[in-house]
Amino acid sequence: MRFIEWTILSAAALLAGCIRTPLPPAPAVPAVPDATRSSVPGPAPAAEPAGGHAMPATASPPRLTTVRNWDEYRRRAARRIAQASAGDTFTGVVPDTLKSIPVLTIQLNRDGSVRHIAVLRTPRAVPATVQMAMAAVHRAGPFGPVGNLPQPWQFNETFLYNDELKFQLRSLVE
Repeated sequence: MRFIEWTILSAAALLAGCIRTPLPPAPAVPAVPDATRSSVPGPAPAAEPAGGHAMPATASPPRLTTVRNWDEYRRRAARRIAQASAGDTFTGVVPDTLKSIPVLTIQLNRDGSVRHIAVLRTPRAVPATVQMAMAAVHRAGPFGPVGNLPQPWQFNETFLYNDELKFQLRSLVE
């Protein structure tokens, strides 16, 4: 019996040492007028762009929601590509004759970042549009997570270039 009593008392003593007593509240610090504040530098103010509006110090990119299927994903990616390349796109009716039509397969990582771009069609008239299209894809990425979609994590996009070498995306024209 003595051993059991000793074990119980030891356990109780250990537990008693683990119990925390609440600390008294911190004393209130009186407000100090601005003129007497210390000159310890704080965080640097946010840089102000040319437009005159300060940017938040911790701005994060907007969070992209998941999509249900590859068609939705491809259309969302096409909108991002068009927005990221607004000066290089045209709107309206697609001309009957196009200057160049490169076709790309965009392979993605799970987070929607571009893993690799494969060229499915290189136009003969203006082969440089392949590099222009690839640059547009890289500017727009990442496109949002794809972990909920079936593998392979890739989609095709067709760039429709007019005579001024401005493009529309087939996914947005359909």
